[in-house]
Amino acid sequence: MLTVAYLANQFPAAVEPYVGEEIEELRRRGVEVIPGTVRKPDAALRGSNGADSEPEILCLQPLRLLTVLRALGFAAWRWDRIAGLVTRILWRGRESPKQRLKALLHTLLGAYYAVLLQRRGVEHIHVHHGYFGSWVAMVAARLLGVNFSLTLHGSDLLRDGAYLDTKLKNCRFCLTISEYNRRYILKHFPALDPGKIVVSRLGVDAPEQAEFPQRAHRNRHTFALLAVGRLHAVKDHAFLIRACARLRDCGLEFECAIAGEGPERRHLELLIRENELQNRLSLLGHVPRPQMDSLYRRADLVVLTSRSEGIPLVLMEAMARGKIVLAPAITGIPEIVVAGETGFLYAPGVMEDLVARILFLQQLMRGEDGKAASRLEWIRHAARVKILNNFSRKRNLTRFGDRFLQLIATQEFATRDWSPPHEDLVLQQI
Repeated sequence: MLTVAYLANQFPAAVEPYVGEEIEELRRRGVEVIPGTVRKPDAALRGSNGADSEPEILCLQPLRLLTVLRALGFAAWRWDRIAGLVTRILWRGRESPKQRLKALLHTLLGAYYAVLLQRRGVEHIHVHHGYFGSWVAMVAARLLGVNFSLTLHGSDLLRDGAYLDTKLKNCRFCLTISEYNRRYILKHFPALDPGKIVVSRLGVDAPEQAEFPQRAHRNRHTFALLAVGRLHAVKDHAFLIRACARLRDCGLEFECAIAGEGPERRHLELLIRENELQNRLSLLGHVPRPQMDSLYRRADLVVLTSRSEGIPLVLMEAMARGKIVLAPAITGIPEIVVAGETGFLYAPGVMEDLVARILFLQQLMRGEDGKAASRLEWIRHAARVKILNNFSRKRNLTRFGDRFLQLIATQEFATRDWSPPHEDLVLQQI
């Protein structure tokens, strides 16, 4: 039986259900998967992310002193396997001193993870996201003499790509969720073998039937906007709040709900008060997935204002339910939202364009123009078909499992007595 260690920054996590789904897909195929999390998981989330029956999740935090000492000894014993990585941290690249210090600490954390896995018969390590957890997994794989792979989404590639050159060079293969990401990787890292960068799309469950709005609903006086996403700066909900202030000044009767929780809540609450939008805009906090259907059902328009994304699940969920979506024309989003065909796009960061398109769509939905209504109905149906054909959760999980095991099968696993093939350890790793 193949044994794979699967590491995430935090598992389970409410905003990353796909991690648990991928783990279960591999297990369904007979793979023994050892899930791991860098940060301590929230016990309240375990039942909602496919991890409620998880016999064990290897948690790296909080650190245990005895294991730390064992990790230091293990790293010293097999120093030749990670010497090149440490050289890269200290002397190569353009990372800041703070990033270099963090990478050194993450190297220790990688040794710590290797100690936890040492007697588990692990043959491969996979890590979801390219953040610091991928450095941890890479170091652990080096120390254990096995290969590792990673999945890249959006911000971990496009905004926070520290040491990504080293991670991509040392990984056995890299899965990424959009064709845009794949092109970006090959453009910025031209020395990579294109065959090791593989598109593996996410997906959602589509309801059997979408509830398309009836005319009485379309003529409702208040226009309902919905945004879904973690309250994080990269999601830029502040941009949406400022747009709502513009919409009010334009005389639009609307309500806006933002579903999600995160570190930006206090800032966003202050911004809502400063713009006197308390009666029009609501921060709903974390909304359990079973309750999202009612929010989608009420929404006239689902809006995304992120600065960076892969291909967001929220767009897939909304389109699968026959909702009109409006999103910035960035990264892989046009692969799912084809302007005027499956949804609408606006110029990223351009407030005037976002506001103008919301007003335009509101007029189309509330107007009496039969042609406009028919066009919107066609877009709703086309969007749903797009999801059913290309972003089905079940279908894409099956493809993930096929690709993952195929890529594993083509690699030549190193033995426990593995040593770098190049006699110059520093040059081999740089």
